[in-house]
Amino acid sequence: MAHFVVVGAGQAGATLVARLRSAGFDGEITLIGEENSPPYQRPPLSKAYLLGEIEASRLWLRAPDFFRDNRITLRLGQRVASVDAEAHILTVGGDRLRFDQLAFTTGAAPRRLPATVGGDLSGVYTLRGLDDVNAMRHRFVAGQRLVIVGGGYIGLEAAAVAAKRGLAVTVVEMAPRILHRVAAPETSDYFRALHAAHGVRIVEGVGLDRLVGDGAVRAARLTDGEEVPADFVIVGIGVLPATELAVQAGCVIENGIRTDAFGETSVPHLWAAGDCASFPHGAIRLRLESVGNAVAHAETVAENMLGAGKAYRPKPWFWSDQYDRKLQIAGLGAGYDRIVTRGSAAGKEMGPESGPASVWYFAGSRLLAVDAINDARAYMVGTRLIEAGKPADPARFETIEDLRQLLA
Repeated sequence: MAHFVVVGAGQAGATLVARLRSAGFDGEITLIGEENSPPYQRPPLSKAYLLGEIEASRLWLRAPDFFRDNRITLRLGQRVASVDAEAHILTVGGDRLRFDQLAFTTGAAPRRLPATVGGDLSGVYTLRGLDDVNAMRHRFVAGQRLVIVGGGYIGLEAAAVAAKRGLAVTVVEMAPRILHRVAAPETSDYFRALHAAHGVRIVEGVGLDRLVGDGAVRAARLTDGEEVPADFVIVGIGVLPATELAVQAGCVIENGIRTDAFGETSVPHLWAAGDCASFPHGAIRLRLESVGNAVAHAETVAENMLGAGKAYRPKPWFWSDQYDRKLQIAGLGAGYDRIVTRGSAAGKEMGPESGPASVWYFAGSRLLAVDAINDARAYMVGTRLIEAGKPADPARFETIEDLRQLLA
């Protein structure tokens, strides 16, 4: 009987094994994860779970009996020690498992501050997994001083939770502006103003020199000489794809585990999906860090492990919740040459006090992406226009009253 093994028990891994079964695979399936928890959702960690609004059990991706009922062996709290691709054997928990097909869904790991700048001090956290949040939740008490290093979505989501809890929050971003890598200046301006209205201090264009403390962190010294008091620190400076096992197995690495359009790596019978994998997308290669990609990519790879021969065609979408604002993003804004912004109606200025808002990214007459803030209609219209790929006149987006007319 064929044995398929999936290494990495996150969103992509759980999706992949479920799809193998629903697509008709009747052999053995083993899902291996380093965490002790069953596969769970990560996005609520920096939002509702950090706020204490939901219990851990509501994070689970599947009911506890799903894996048993579908004859999927879960090996949790175990780290794969080695992979011998030629012999089709991996070692985990002292056991040698033979596999016919192996998929890496190992995700990504947070970048950490080195010990030389205080990264090993007590009270310094990253925010990636359930254990990370459990370790810091007790510190979210009114009056505590929190410094967040990194002004990306994770850092800003944590800042919103902390501000709602009454903490004194400072966000330090070494780039010229928050969200510099992922959003247009207009979106950055919106969220900067939103956080300022909730009492969060944002320092931009200034880096972290080092964290200061004697055993436990007590301050963050910035590159301009300022020392910001801190009872604890969250480091949100991005992630790195988890590729160590794939390297050991002989896979080519290119911004993650390099795969072809079907999800197969450079080593036959080895596959990769989700945050850890890069794949061809037109003339470039992409590696997407999102739930939507983890699910869609894993489903496609599962089908291809069974011989479907189906090329993966991503439809990028993302979201972020901060305070009472839901940001929904469709498409990829890289390479834009024009931005159009809208408030709640045509011609209305966009800002935190203006109601629903949207930021539209264009390259010539091609709509690349939209950032929709509390504006489900803009998100829906943008998604459909991007998928259609038809030419778009940016001027119409500035003046049209009802965005749905653009779909006609």
